[in-house]
Amino acid sequence: MKFLIGVDEAGRGPLAGPVAVGVVLVPMGFDIKKYFPGVADSKKLSPKKREEIYKLLQNKVKNQDASAKNSLRYIVVFASAKVIDRVGITKAVRQCVSRGVKKIVPNPEEVMVLLDGLLIAPPEYTQQTIIKGDVTESVISLASIAAKVERDRLMCNLAKKFPDYGFEIHKGYGTKKHYEAIERCGLCELHRKTFL
Repeated sequence: MKFLIGVDEAGRGPLAGPVAVGVVLVPMGFDIKKYFPGVADSKKLSPKKREEIYKLLQNKVKNQDASAKNSLRYIVVFASAKVIDRVGITKAVRQCVSRGVKKIVPNPEEVMVLLDGLLIAPPEYTQQTIIKGDVTESVISLASIAAKVERDRLMCNLAKKFPDYGFEIHKGYGTKKHYEAIERCGLCELHRKTFL
């Protein structure tokens, strides 16, 4: 095995917006904590700290020298509210995991995939699902940060198109203010109708 992949999702529970799956690839033996100080489960970090670590990841990938090309990679894959309504959240997440893993490493023999919670990679990949993996495995923590930051950024951008809902504040989760906005304005195209 040459590489280790971490996989985690963000946005499984909101009433609106997509679900996001982060996939991060590092060389086997790569010291994540050394290069990404403070890396932890995205839910345990402040938005500022998540952004800081994510920027480190972006810069590290962008600035690796030619000999290290493809040794550190990441991708965030989304499934829209429409897809979630059509196939269900579990299948939507599974499709994102499959697309992300296959895109980042098409050759299954080269990698070990570590996944958080109940996530499953395509069967041809050697994999291990770890309950609370986002807490215990740094590569999964990094994937959870990538998914969370990209999803939060997207929800803030979508808030400009749908200003009545406050997506920039609650990111689509079922807060009191969000429910009040739904009562006032009805549903928009970002809402997961099967969740309401």
